[in-house]
Amino acid sequence: MAQHNGAEALRCENVHKTYQGGEIALKGVSITADKKEFVGLIGLSGSGKSTLLRCINRLVEPDSGKIFLGDKEITSLNKKQLKLMRRDIGMIFQEFNLINRMTVLQNILSGRLGYVPLWRSTLRKFADEDLEKAVEISELVGMKPYLHKRADALSGGQRQRVGIARALIQGPRLLLVDEPTSSLDPAIGRDVMKEVRRISKELGVPVLISIHDVNLALDFADRIVAMRDGEVISEGEAGEFNQKRLEDIYQYKI
Repeated sequence: MAQHNGAEALRCENVHKTYQGGEIALKGVSITADKKEFVGLIGLSGSGKSTLLRCINRLVEPDSGKIFLGDKEITSLNKKQLKLMRRDIGMIFQEFNLINRMTVLQNILSGRLGYVPLWRSTLRKFADEDLEKAVEISELVGMKPYLHKRADALSGGQRQRVGIARALIQGPRLLLVDEPTSSLDPAIGRDVMKEVRRISKELGVPVLISIHDVNLALDFADRIVAMRDGEVISEGEAGEFNQKRLEDIYQYKI
């Protein structure tokens, strides 16, 4: 696969979001992710981490603020422009979001749907080049032996690897990862984090990852952004986060 030069960066400026019913999810969040950087978002449940990820690719519409990928402002795009921009943003979900009755290969190829005409995607007709790329990426994440196995026959760790492969086949300039280890055994969760970090560095793709396991965040992230009640309350290199700083963030003894 072609490597990205890593020059593109994510920039969020003063992003606000209030849900219907009055729940304030984000209060002026500003963050960046540069080059090949692996940025860990930490904080208690409800701190706004997942909302921020979804605002970046506009699965959730921010109320105000600006979000840029490179020099393109995501927040100003119309529907057609947004569809094209979403090709550049890979999303790896907590719940895997695989289609159970489809094979590993078919699930990976679904990451190409933004690139093919509607009739082709409806009939699942993909170009030979896409098929070759799917096989190549399945090997990258260790799933090549399972290409023709149905998704509902896979283990949790295998399902998450398919989710990673589906995001990678887009050829993204940015990977957004939402709690990828929360439903996995600790050892498998660590393997998944290793995989995401390795691929990020190999392909030169920046990663913004929301993660509840502080130790995993510290072990794998280059930089940590801590959130509480919809605000960024602390950020810095992963090595700067000692126990006292973490206890201040979580407001209890870790």
